Amino acid sequence: MNNISIIIPTLNEAAHIKQLLIHLLNNSSKKNISEIIIVDGGSNDSTKKIIESFTITRKQLLPTINQQTAKEDIVIQLIHSEKGRAKQMNLGAKNATGNILYFLHADSIPPKHFDQLIIGEVEKGNEAGCFRMKFNSNHWWLKIAGWLTKFPWRIARGGDQSQFVTKSLFNDIGCYNEKYIIYEDNDLISKLYKQKQFVVIQEWLITSPRCYSAHGVWKLQFHYWNIHLRKWLGAEAQTLNNYYLKHVLVKKS
Repeated sequence: MNNISIIIPTLNEAAHIKQLLIHLLNNSSKKNISEIIIVDGGSNDSTKKIIESFTITRKQLLPTINQQTAKEDIVIQLIHSEKGRAKQMNLGAKNATGNILYFLHADSIPPKHFDQLIIGEVEKGNEAGCFRMKFNSNHWWLKIAGWLTKFPWRIARGGDQSQFVTKSLFNDIGCYNEKYIIYEDNDLISKLYKQKQFVVIQEWLITSPRCYSAHGVWKLQFHYWNIHLRKWLGAEAQTLNNYYLKHVLVKKS
């Protein structure tokens, strides 16, 4: 029987994590979900407090959860980790009991019945993939960027689309490369494409444009293209990390 372990890396995600957890609980089934593992990289806001409220008394504290759907609790685990999304997601994978890993950003909302959609693809023999994605924004370029994610092209992929992969395949390709503080998702996706195991599920995932809002759409897009180009030209992880730290990183408070 196929079961999914949802793995969410967090760092100061108080603005998003409650909405995401409610959505996951309302739109998945206990029989399909082994657990939700939240791996926190040292939040100093109320992220951990919000998560802990779910693990203790979420039915009393959060009446917006559909009680019919959540009558059998899905286990939510909070794990503490060193900061770094690759490290956090690898730690989550090590603690996962499901045979399918689903890596999800805290500000991305997957489609309804995402669990059934993922398991359906695995049962067809597709061991890895993502959803097509759209930004919660009316900016014309972000609308086009989201529309392009429906295509199977490698260049249209990114971590915001979420990532499912069987645990066996994840281990076979070497997990996330912890040398990266940026581009870790793309590095993993590249390895999956080489295995010819990637499928794009044609249902919409909604993600926040917060990084674009912080930098400006064109400025950030320029930096992202620059990072992709440097990687294509052979840049090492540390070179990409340094560029990201200088031009892109927004400190969360």
